Amino acid sequence: MFPERIETDRLVLERLCHENVDLQAFYRICSDADGSAEMDEVTQYMPWEPHTTINESKEFIDGAEKRWNEDESADYAIRPADGEDGAGEFAGVGSLHPDWDRRTGGLGTWLRKRFWGRGYSGERAAALMELAFERLDLEVVAVTHHADNEKSKRAIEKYIEAHGGRCDGRLRNWVPYGDEVADEYRYTITQSEYREATGD
Repeated sequence: MFPERIETDRLVLERLCHENVDLQAFYRICSDADGSAEMDEVTQYMPWEPHTTINESKEFIDGAEKRWNEDESADYAIRPADGEDGAGEFAGVGSLHPDWDRRTGGLGTWLRKRFWGRGYSGERAAALMELAFERLDLEVVAVTHHADNEKSKRAIEKYIEAHGGRCDGRLRNWVPYGDEVADEYRYTITQSEYREATGD
């Protein structure tokens, strides 16, 4: 159903699974075991927190494998390609979550802080839009962000506009974040908008 590997100009997306991701290394990144507190910042506007046990990291990858096998989600480890700073390193996760009944694919991502500001989010999004529209024949791709997340807002607006999409509006009291339920903004691109914007 989903390709095991996707290559773009500057990125390699590999299926997120135990075969491709070292559990100990993944846990060190997701738990801030190095004392950097980087993941506190990465997850500030995410509906999950830095991992506190290696079992949380295992369950994260186990869940990705299960969703992949059940055609519920394509979760990829993002790595910079050869020639990029940090080539081959684990940079984050990019996902496409098909809602088959609605013929809609939801995008999700997180990147380690050292890989912010390189345009990787947009490049990953373009690759997953191509998967959604060209391979899976979905009708709409959607993405949301926490209402207070200005960094995500800027990145999403850039690639949404580049592919002909738009902001649908603010979804109030939409997603649980810890003890709160947060507002999110939702953006969508239709297959026809995508084709017009990309010339396909």
